[in-house]
Amino acid sequence: MSTPRPLSLVVRADTEEELDALEQALLRARAGELSEVRRHQGRLVAGYGDATTRETMTGEAGRADLRRAMLDRVLEALRAARSRG
Repeated sequence: MSTPRPLSLVVRADTEEELDALEQALLRARAGELSEVRRHQGRLVAGYGDATTRETMTGEAGRADLRRAMLDRVLEALRAARSRG
């Protein structure tokens, strides 16, 4: 496993409306990834496909879950920044 490293992003938002829009976009992206994870998990539970197909779906679900987790971190950072004002 690699060493964790901090990542800083600078995003300009000129208004509260833009901050709201950014948060909504991140939430929608997160919901899409979560939907993808659940879809793959449902197909795996139902026994869809052969062993190779199930292996591929497991990998895709894992990548979607990782993307969801990273979007959670960005949302947390955005909310923390907003609360600092």
